[in-house]
Amino acid sequence: MALPNDPDRAPAGPARAEGGTRRPAVPALRRGLAVLGVLAARPGPVSATAVARQLGLARSTVYELLGELAAAGYAVHLPEQRRWGLGVAAFEVGSAYLRGEPLERLGRPILRRLAAAAAPSAAGAVTAHLGVLHGAQTLYLVKEVSGTGGPTLVTDVGVRLPAALTATGLSLLAALPAAQIRAVFADRSSFLRRTGTGPTNLPELRADLAAVGARGWATEHGRVTPDTASVAAAAHDHHGRPLAAIGLTLRHHCGDSPCGVTFPELATHVRAAAAELTAAVGGRPPGH
Repeated sequence: MALPNDPDRAPAGPARAEGGTRRPAVPALRRGLAVLGVLAARPGPVSATAVARQLGLARSTVYELLGELAAAGYAVHLPEQRRWGLGVAAFEVGSAYLRGEPLERLGRPILRRLAAAAAPSAAGAVTAHLGVLHGAQTLYLVKEVSGTGGPTLVTDVGVRLPAALTATGLSLLAALPAAQIRAVFADRSSFLRRTGTGPTNLPELRADLAAVGARGWATEHGRVTPDTASVAAAAHDHHGRPLAAIGLTLRHHCGDSPCGVTFPELATHVRAAAAELTAAVGGRPPGH
């Protein structure tokens, strides 16, 4: 059975070349891209053993793939640390992506419609966000506001916040393998707080992520900004992996402790928007 992070897992439906003929699979390329994805997801250099463990590949295979990536400039070996990191070519690809802003271009009209549709249910101004994971942080790419008089938020475009505190971050973390969560949140220093609430260790984070998985969407109450709440859901790529998250933030006062409100009506809007973004990027929900 293919694991969720199995680099040999086939995309949904057969790949088709121009004219409708089926393209042959290229497992080596998929494995190389999977290795590159691990390097990109880590906050710092990583050992070949850790890459092999996360992807379920033999170490010899990973060393071969890393060697090819290094030869092409996409990876770099740090012999003193016995670690591997991203190379200059990967940076160039990332820079080209930022110039094109495809995710932002696709997401912006979806967020605009979401904010307008959700404002009546929120009984006030709402802010819609598009965010991605960057290690243990959420990086915000797009922001759309509907209505006036909403709370002043720190979640502006380009801002990074601890992923374990934000609804967008939690919705993405909940879709990651347990081993990756352990690697990203390696010790207590990985857990940061802004308002005195939120997980302080791995078991607490796992409890949050289990609730997200059971419910189907993430919420947070005042972890980032006091007297606000957020609800978010993840969009997925063509492998069913978490790509980005769409969230809504509104005024909400819980008192001294979270009140447990999960905003199912707002979640309906958010999940529909995340599904729309998944379809727009040619993705598929997990398990499909």
